Amino acid sequence: MALPASFEGKLKIPAVAAPMFLVSTPQLVIEACRAGVVGTFPALNQRTSEGFEQWLDEIQSTLATASIDTPFGVNLIVHRSNPRLQADLEICVNRKVPLIITSLGAVTELVNAVHDYGGVVFHDVIKIRHAKKAAAAGVDGLIAVCAGAGGHAGLINPLALVQEIREFFAGTILLSGAISNGAQIAAAQAMGADLAYLGTRFINSLESSAPDEFQQMVTAGHADDIVYTAAISGVHGKFIRQSLEKNGFDIDALTGMGGKADLKGVSEEAKVWKTVWSAGQGVGGIDDILPTAELCARLKVEYFAAVRALTILSDTYK
Repeated sequence: MALPASFEGKLKIPAVAAPMFLVSTPQLVIEACRAGVVGTFPALNQRTSEGFEQWLDEIQSTLATASIDTPFGVNLIVHRSNPRLQADLEICVNRKVPLIITSLGAVTELVNAVHDYGGVVFHDVIKIRHAKKAAAAGVDGLIAVCAGAGGHAGLINPLALVQEIREFFAGTILLSGAISNGAQIAAAQAMGADLAYLGTRFINSLESSAPDEFQQMVTAGHADDIVYTAAISGVHGKFIRQSLEKNGFDIDALTGMGGKADLKGVSEEAKVWKTVWSAGQGVGGIDDILPTAELCARLKVEYFAAVRALTILSDTYK
């Protein structure tokens, strides 16, 4: 397994609470880290760079006061649609944020800036050509955003994508896609990933900023309620059918959309995502809303139970 040196011995389970647009909060990050899970959030969840820096203040001071050394991370959108990239990156460099997660663009200069202060860069990918570009840029980890994942996800089977990435990449591999319990975290490792990347499961935590109706849709949802469309962001992503219908979208028309990706501006996208909600196909395994600490504790119990079960099972075939 390949973990960054800064992660070794600091996690209770091999999991990351993924950054979710308009959902992840400092409280979610802090409680995840307190439980030994990497907590992360998008810089753009704060409307200004000044507000973003205040969130970093809150997270870093709380973790330091509690002597918690679990790494936390910030997601930066590396795309022309994000006018705050340079300002937010400078803040991250000054604050020595342990983990930077880049999306929609892997840039060597950014990676070098983070490496200069000892930070780590993970980059999310949905295709092998994206993965090779990010590896060439020098990232420390690749997040395989596979079929079933929420947000700006891909359609490749996780078994296939993880296997092909490992053929040329020796760094950390994270797996994203319909991971909702500890057994699935163990399954991610069994198929060759180093860390599991959980987003949708943390929508239904008390510390998330998801509206009650959003959380109830997750609780009531099934895999076939998730619609893959480029209509919301200009880039294909997965969204809950009921939220699309409530906002007047024609589902049949949405699923037929294709064409070249063209991500919308941050402010325009934020307006839509407030009422059109993204989730992964793992919603079918989520039937409650828990404090992050309790959720992480459950994931830990489930993970180690699955590892023990696999160990016992392997004895059968000796």
